[in-house]
Amino acid sequence: QVQLVESGGGLVQPGGSLRLSCTVSQSSHVIVSVGWYRLASENQRDLVAAISSGRSSFYSDSVKGRFTISEDNAKNTVYLQMNNLNAGDTGVYSCHTKLFGVDYWGQGTQVTVST
Repeated sequence: QVQLVESGGGLVQPGGSLRLSCTVSQSSHVIVSVGWYRLASENQRDLVAAISSGRSSFYSDSVKGRFTISEDNAKNTVYLQMNNLNAGDTGVYSCHTKLFGVDYWGQGTQVTVST
């Protein structure tokens, strides 16, 4: 059973930084990619950034140049470094992966950017 556990959210002022972590506990199967999503509404999650096992990465236009996704395979952890945060980045961030056609989500971590 794959489990994803996020951490690192919190309250930060505009212009500040946070680093989110997503630790993946898994079977012996290889996780191909992990994505970070921000909950936009009750039923909508927007992809913010993703990284694949080949180390290629994706960023949404709204975070390019500010966010960096990386992985530490020894720790089974994917990080999202978020810099120069603004109010539009506020939301619940969840990490996601898919294995054999099954979607796995973490419980989410709240990021609030406010004065």
